Amino acid sequence: MFLSFLQKSKAIFGVNNQSSVPEHEIHSHTAEESVEAATIHCQSLVTEELSKRSEELREIIYEYIRNIRDPEKPATLEDLSVVYEDGIMIKPSTEGDVHVVRIEFNPTVPHCSLATLIGLCIRIKLERSLVDRFKLDIFIKKGAHSTEEEILIHCHLTSFTVNKQINDKERIAAAMENPDLRELVEGCIQEGD
Repeated sequence: MFLSFLQKSKAIFGVNNQSSVPEHEIHSHTAEESVEAATIHCQSLVTEELSKRSEELREIIYEYIRNIRDPEKPATLEDLSVVYEDGIMIKPSTEGDVHVVRIEFNPTVPHCSLATLIGLCIRIKLERSLVDRFKLDIFIKKGAHSTEEEILIHCHLTSFTVNKQINDKERIAAAMENPDLRELVEGCIQEGD
């Protein structure tokens, strides 16, 4: 079938059948090249589709988290530039078609004592909102939170400790069992009127 297509193509484009290479070598080489080209094209289409799906998921996630209210201020996390679109990264899905979502946020001040609560609000909001299977990693933007030296002086958590707390399932479950903390989280993630 491919040979027939090739011969018709030669006739249409006026390609002369005179060649120093035997015809059977031309056809097999051309078939191999065609398969390789088709494979590359398919890979390109798959990559393009995955990129499109990742961008759509990124936009959906941002829509969910941008309206979370700050625990202290009468503003949303988007208004305070705590969350931002570029802080959401979608990594390639795992074998089980689990999306790997990494969210970076920027506390309003380097010594923000509510960074853990903000991260918890982001996690709970997304766990309740997303229907796809996903692995969620939430992190404070590198360099945006207090250093070890400042921690010792101000008695605040390091960004490493906060990141660890935000991504630990047992700590999250324990935090959400606390009625006062649960009420605070619910108030922050509640949809606005």
